Amino acid sequence: MSNKTNNVFISHIHEDDQKLSSLKNLLKENGREVRDSSIDSSSPNRAQDENYIKQEILLPGIKWSGALMVLISPGTHESKWVNWEIECAHRLGKRIIGVWDHGAKDCDIPDQLDKLADAVVGWNAQRIIDAIDGKINDWQKADGSCPSDRAIEHYNC
Repeated sequence: MSNKTNNVFISHIHEDDQKLSSLKNLLKENGREVRDSSIDSSSPNRAQDENYIKQEILLPGIKWSGALMVLISPGTHESKWVNWEIECAHRLGKRIIGVWDHGAKDCDIPDQLDKLADAVVGWNAQRIIDAIDGKINDWQKADGSCPSDRAIEHYNC
């Protein structure tokens, strides 16, 4: 199995820091190395100014990445930071992938992920890799099943 490397920004809530290594290890064990530019406990951010954090810390990491992955857990939908990171990635034309936390069930997803995600997948290495590579553009619920149809906004040109 040949290893391929991707630069990603893994958007997550602080409480999920310890889960990032599990996600990266899952991918590495399946031939995909990911270099993550997000801020976590291994590279803490001590800045206090919100604009500085966005423009000088988060934005460069998102620009550097090829894709933004959002780790979806029960508290993720409440994070203004996660929603901002998704909006930023969208403005920059980055691929946006939601990944359900291992064992996550019946939790809400961030509003911006609901509107802007290219794919939402379960805790499955091949599905995550295919989403990063743009081979899949569909949605899964946390259990891997397909969601029911939902209304989406349409705009006239």
